[in-house]
Amino acid sequence: MDQLSTDPLTGVAAADDAASQRNGARDSLLLSAQLQADDGVDLTVRVRNLSSGGLMAEYAAPIARGAPVKVDVRGVGWVKGHIAWTAEGRIGIAFEREIDPLAARKPVSGRASATATPLRRAL
Repeated sequence: MDQLSTDPLTGVAAADDAASQRNGARDSLLLSAQLQADDGVDLTVRVRNLSSGGLMAEYAAPIARGAPVKVDVRGVGWVKGHIAWTAEGRIGIAFEREIDPLAARKPVSGRASATATPLRRAL
């Protein structure tokens, strides 16, 4: 008989799937990213959370679990990975290498910062 371990605080059973085996803190956000599957076509996805080891994005088209992909995350660049899971318009991507998820939140503009100290005229 199969048994699931149950969290004594919540009473929720722990499932033995990819989502329950995730590591690292996830940063909730909303940003667009380019996804490239084996066919080489770039598609835009909406990233909903990001961690050093992967991401969750909105993606409605069918894609096989385990399929190799590349994703271009703002501030990070292209990262290789594979589809770890799919569920009702969402996908999970496990990266081949760790990234700095905070880099996606850093400004990427080439303009001078609006918070830069203004120059003052000497008196």
